[in-house]
Amino acid sequence: QVQLVESGGGLVQAGGSLRLSCAASGRTFSTSAMGWFRRAPGKEREFVAAISWSGSTTRYADAVKGRFTISRDNAKKTVYLQMSGLKPEDPAAYYCAVYNSNFPTSQPPAGWGQGTQVPISS
Repeated sequence: QVQLVESGGGLVQAGGSLRLSCAASGRTFSTSAMGWFRRAPGKEREFVAAISWSGSTTRYADAVKGRFTISRDNAKKTVYLQMSGLKPEDPAAYYCAVYNSNFPTSQPPAGWGQGTQVPISS
C-alpha cells in the first residue's frame, strides 16, 4: 500500500508559480499511475492531472492545460505538480492520489494524501 504526503502549498500571487510535491512510501509506487486532484471551497473534488508509472503518459484537465505540468521521480518516490500562470479560480486544497493501475484510468484512485492548501492572492 502506498502512503502519500503532499508539500509545497502556500500563498502565491495570481500569475505566479508554485511546485507541489508528493512523497510516497510503499513498494508499488514505481509501478503505479499517480494523479493530482483539487477541491475548492464549496465545490466537488476535481481531477487536475495524472501520470503513468513511467512518466510516458500524462493527462490534464482542460482548465490547467498549458499551465500545469505533472512529473515524477521514481528513484525519489515523488510526484510533482508544477503550477504556473495561477489564476483566481485555482485556489483549492490539492490532493495527491495513487491509482491501482500502471496508467491513469477513469476509475477513482485507490489512495489519497491529506492535501495541501494553495491560496492565491489577487
